[in-house]
Amino acid sequence: MTLLSGLSVLADDYDALLCDVWGVLHNGRVAYPGVADALGRFRAKGGHVLLLSNAPRPSDALPVMFRQMGIPEDVYDGILTSGDATKSFLASHELGTRCYHIGPERDLPLFDGTKVERVGEASADFILVTGPFDDEVEGPEDYRASFEQLTARALPLICANPDIVVERGDRHIYCAGALAKLYGELGGKVIYFGKPHGPVYGIARQRLAAFAGAAIPDSRILAVGDGPLTDIKGANDTGIDALFITGGIAAADCGPSPESPEEDRVSHVLTRAGVRAVGAMPRLVW
Repeated sequence: MTLLSGLSVLADDYDALLCDVWGVLHNGRVAYPGVADALGRFRAKGGHVLLLSNAPRPSDALPVMFRQMGIPEDVYDGILTSGDATKSFLASHELGTRCYHIGPERDLPLFDGTKVERVGEASADFILVTGPFDDEVEGPEDYRASFEQLTARALPLICANPDIVVERGDRHIYCAGALAKLYGELGGKVIYFGKPHGPVYGIARQRLAAFAGAAIPDSRILAVGDGPLTDIKGANDTGIDALFITGGIAAADCGPSPESPEEDRVSHVLTRAGVRAVGAMPRLVW
């Protein structure tokens, strides 16, 4: 694993990027300097960019937010979220049509057009977690008592965002993955959508092939992400090269500051997670 100066070092080796969003493009509030330029330059040389996010909401709501952060639509070809995959599964009614939803109101578009009804715990067929109800103050332990009752009823839980934590400004907040992890530890059945789980990568390959007009070999696809156990593991498991962005959720373990990773510490982070990357850089820049 080598620390790289920018994406340009690797760009000619790949025809497509599967690029993580939160922690790579932005910190939940503003875009990181240089990321839009890097993506734009990669596309200008003929590459394709699919933003692959564990956001627990449909992707059609994201371009407006990205523009407000400073990420224009012309630097990527499309967006695929775990919310897209989750919504398709909800609409299949495989687990029923009565859902107890745990998560903020901003995630309610997941239910649009699915004919799934949001109900209370007592009458639910299954649970959908998109995050804590209030992610500013809540974490998984706030749900332990409720989960003990729900697991006793053997209700399956859908996790629409496997991330454990993400950055919001200069803070880390809990995501749906943290709640789902606890549910599984209590003996509950958990169904995950999003990285590092395989199904989302199959959809991503199809999207990239549509952009390019033909299938892109896995050897020509580079996954970019800051999550060792989501972005990097998912790429490893599906046979795609990975570029590790050290300035995201693992920044404190990678160096004295987000902008100053140290190669031995970065290697330790990856080894500890049991994953590998073709290179690493603090921020996605050209």
